[in-house]
Amino acid sequence: MEENRLFSKYLKTLFNGILMGTANKIPGVSGGLVAIAIGFYEELIYSLQKINKVAIKKLLNFNFKDFFKYINGKFLGLILLGIVISYFSTSKILELLLNKYETYVWSLFFGLVIGTIFHLRNIININDWKNICFIFMGISFGLVLSILNPAQENDNLYFVFLCGIISVSGMILPGLSGSFLLMLMGNYVLLLVDSVNALYDTINELIRGDFSNFNDDRVNYLKVLTVFTLGSMTGLITLSKLLGYLLNKFNQLCNSLIFGFIIGSLGVIWPWKSTFNYEKEQQIIRYIPEISIETIYSVLYVLIGIATVLIISKYEKK
Repeated sequence: MEENRLFSKYLKTLFNGILMGTANKIPGVSGGLVAIAIGFYEELIYSLQKINKVAIKKLLNFNFKDFFKYINGKFLGLILLGIVISYFSTSKILELLLNKYETYVWSLFFGLVIGTIFHLRNIININDWKNICFIFMGISFGLVLSILNPAQENDNLYFVFLCGIISVSGMILPGLSGSFLLMLMGNYVLLLVDSVNALYDTINELIRGDFSNFNDDRVNYLKVLTVFTLGSMTGLITLSKLLGYLLNKFNQLCNSLIFGFIIGSLGVIWPWKSTFNYEKEQQIIRYIPEISIETIYSVLYVLIGIATVLIISKYEKK
């Protein structure tokens, strides 16, 4: 009976990691928000904060059992495994959907971000002038990013490492989507779709013993994914401490800044846009769509995205 309960608990933790990883990969949905909704956010933050000098000392002294117990290793390991599983599965799905139904996918993302705005509005005190100032600061910064052309895809390893640090913010800070930030930085497809798929294909080829498709591009993708993973691990440990402190000391100001930033950045993920190259630079033109069946379906996906985040927020309140 006890073994069955433990197995059920571990399976649930693994499934929670899959849900969190999937959410963190979708722009507009925060993995931290999902962790709160399901009910393991506090344990996650507590466990991450245990990766400190004491834990490193235990590790350097080869006290692996004490180290594993000290950092709540079973929990963190299962959450991490779930996140890895979700990254492999959702990357293939996203690649397929972006190739065949690009407008619908961006419409869903757009709705998810609007839903996040509604969620943050419910937890911010609009009557406080300091919060209002931070909201306008966030809007201004977001508008600058929206007016400028989105950042071009960049596989410079230093920049990829920085992307890794930033991308995990959504796991730590509820309401902020790390994937959304990667879109603004221009590396969403490179890091969360192409590189992950390259690793998936490599593992598949290792199993089959067929390396005919292994080339320099694949090597570059694997190198990028390795550096991105190292950046993510660094960010997960450091940001859990920094963001935990900021949220405790300046909760309303942090949420107000994020709230304004997301509002100002909505133009970046506007679903109806055309991309073309002009003087070796990628240019994006956003437009108002004509009424058609495709437009109606796109609006429906926007509404589905809004409803998804609002439902998660409702469970969080409970």
